[in-house]
Amino acid sequence: MKNTNWKKNATAALSVLLVLSCAAAAYASGDGAIPREKWLDLLWRTTNFAGLAFILVFFLKKPFSVGLSSRRDGIKDQLDALESRKAEAEQLYTEAEAKLARLDDEVNAIITEAVKQGEVEKEKIIADAERNAGDIKRQAEMAVAHEIAEAKTRLKSEVAEQAVLLAEELIKKNIQPADQSRMVELALDKVGGIQ
Repeated sequence: MKNTNWKKNATAALSVLLVLSCAAAAYASGDGAIPREKWLDLLWRTTNFAGLAFILVFFLKKPFSVGLSSRRDGIKDQLDALESRKAEAEQLYTEAEAKLARLDDEVNAIITEAVKQGEVEKEKIIADAERNAGDIKRQAEMAVAHEIAEAKTRLKSEVAEQAVLLAEELIKKNIQPADQSRMVELALDKVGGIQ
């Protein structure tokens, strides 16, 4: 504290010496005769200025220094807050990078799992398709066998009809009137025997 008072006193003394040296220089540059009234006016103004400076320093020193120190403390607090926010932001950044790295691993794991599930589903679909193909083949074989049986039945029926028609024609061509009478008598005997 004594150093600051010494520095302030030295600054004030140098200021007074500077003013006086300016006055001496002004005196030396002219005729050399500065009237006494001007010296008194200069002394009065210098004393007035020094008193005003002393009063301002004495009364405004404490509020000004308190204001500056509070401003300095405020700036320091802001810097500390910014440093902590910077540290938090860096931590969040590193966490985000870690999450991104894990995200790539998770995406790869999901893709791998999806491929495995796709393979299992593919095998199920192939097994179902083979089973369905077997069912369709059996149904087709059954349908073919049924169609063959129906075709055989139709064919037998047609052959029988053709045989009846052919026999009828042969009978019509080869039957004589005597054969016809005898067949009528036989039919009547059968009908008469039934009663």
